[in-house]
Amino acid sequence: MRTRISTTQKALKVNLDPSIYGTLAEIGAGQEVARYFFQAGAASQTVAKTMSAYDMAFSDAIYGKASRYVCESRVIKMIDHEYGLIMERLAGKREGESKFFSLANTVSAKQYMKDTECHGWMGIRFQLEDGGSPNEAIIHVRMLDDDILAQQQAIGVVGVNLIHACYFHNDSMEDFATSLLDNLSSKRIEVDMIRVKGKNLSHFDNRILSLQLVKHGMTEAVLFDCDGSVLQAADIFYKKPIMLARGSYRPPTLVNMEMLRNGLSQFSKKEGIPKEDIVSIAQITLANLKDSTNIDESDFLDRVDMLTSLGQRVLISSHDEYHKMTNYFSRYTSLPLWIVLGVYNIEALFSGEVSEEISIMEAFGKIFSKNTKLLVYPAKEDKKGTIINTNNLKIDVNLSSLYRHFRENEYIIEFDKFNPDILDIWSRKILKEIQSGLTNWEKEVPQSVVQAVKSKKLFGYKG
Repeated sequence: MRTRISTTQKALKVNLDPSIYGTLAEIGAGQEVARYFFQAGAASQTVAKTMSAYDMAFSDAIYGKASRYVCESRVIKMIDHEYGLIMERLAGKREGESKFFSLANTVSAKQYMKDTECHGWMGIRFQLEDGGSPNEAIIHVRMLDDDILAQQQAIGVVGVNLIHACYFHNDSMEDFATSLLDNLSSKRIEVDMIRVKGKNLSHFDNRILSLQLVKHGMTEAVLFDCDGSVLQAADIFYKKPIMLARGSYRPPTLVNMEMLRNGLSQFSKKEGIPKEDIVSIAQITLANLKDSTNIDESDFLDRVDMLTSLGQRVLISSHDEYHKMTNYFSRYTSLPLWIVLGVYNIEALFSGEVSEEISIMEAFGKIFSKNTKLLVYPAKEDKKGTIINTNNLKIDVNLSSLYRHFRENEYIIEFDKFNPDILDIWSRKILKEIQSGLTNWEKEVPQSVVQAVKSKKLFGYKG
């Protein structure tokens, strides 16, 4: 259990380490990170230079022209330039051990009389050994305070936390990630993307780091690309039509793949949108990652690896409730959102219970007010072999009229194409067969999943 200290104490701890020396370049929210180091005392031992370049002409002259000024590529250009300067001017010129760093941030803070998204990128390139190769950490933040001064102060705290984490929490992914919000709360700052690299951080996995953000309530969701790399949600979802398929994917089955494949085709045809323009996402919630009360990180990585190997982007979210997910996506787009789900998920949705904090009518209002459709995949009843769909699904009598309204107005729609021969495939049954040493499951999952389960001995497979 790490000891939490104040922001000023963190800045002073860095200042009092004579080997840590670097520059800070900040645009968009003052020079709040630098201010903490100066106010803590002994800053001359840490700060080689601070600067801001607010005017675009000055910024372009220093860092090169840009089409966007608050983006990842811009903060990386800032780091490239500033770290290059400190190495050019100071490498080999300071007595004793020197671990150089350059921190940069580019932020869109609250503007006078404007209601725009307040967010920013922050990054640091740093050494952990005298003359060693550099490491790098990049984060994206959303600023949630209504007041510009509060946003500036929060950015300053995050910057101090990031520098402190790089030098004093580089042995623990959980401590590194969670320390970024020390002396803040998720009601003020959301860290929704983190990515690190470097020889000294080779034991860090960006997917596990990202999972920590969701697990500890620092963000609602994190996104992985088809190659497993971490993505920033706004870059992918902004003004895009989205198809979301929720599941446990433990393991991904032929049914899961058909739901994603046929759902995408139906979405494209119904909405008149080319498939390549639709963002298709496989979603796993924290509840689906938990074994009892704990999250198995290796199991999480295995599922992400299998889905990405099948060409799927993966979203890990803290939300079980559908109305919270529609609200999350409405932050980025007003274009169609289709949620692909099984017929028994619809039954649960209309069970009359949503959560203690919201009524079921309010929940449905939030779900279907965002250009949302629920695309429902049928199931085969175990005993009789009867196919259950939205037509014969038994709905609570108190909500049957509401259910009928959503169906008749095509908020809830059926899959127009499915394979009846695979409707009795269930992840839970497959998981039991894997753990029991049976082989029937091998016909019910994609071949690459079979190979992964066997070669890595996943989900309790013993061979």
